[in-house]
Amino acid sequence: MPQRPARIGFLLAQLGAHAADIFAEQTRSLGITPSEAGVIRIVARNPGISQRALADRLGAVQSRVVTLVDRLESAGLVSRTRSESDRRMQLLALTNAGESMLGGLRQAAEEQEKQLTSGFTEEQKTALFELLSALGAARGLDAEVHPGYRS
Repeated sequence: MPQRPARIGFLLAQLGAHAADIFAEQTRSLGITPSEAGVIRIVARNPGISQRALADRLGAVQSRVVTLVDRLESAGLVSRTRSESDRRMQLLALTNAGESMLGGLRQAAEEQEKQLTSGFTEEQKTALFELLSALGAARGLDAEVHPGYRS
């Protein structure tokens, strides 16, 4: 019986790049970048999160997060307010437009998944999700945070 080549890492990288391309295309049609989409999603799940806590969560430098939030605030998707307990801290929340964008992002993620798993049965999709989730968890990865935020 021939030995299977050790290509799992390569295949995961190849598929990850393909998935990222699909999502970038989807977010571009919404007028935002994938990084901005991720920030919107995290702020939606953590209303009132500070910019510093967001940077920590993303594993990104503070200046990168400030730039992302500046763009989202300029687009009217995120608001900043000063913390009453620590005036140096900026707290983030989605605006009404940001909440609307969240719906578009859900549709973008669903379209991405549809394109990635086309031809799979529901059982295959579930099995793939479970295997990838287990692999990520075993490596200590945060399922909510893409490593691309670090750069």
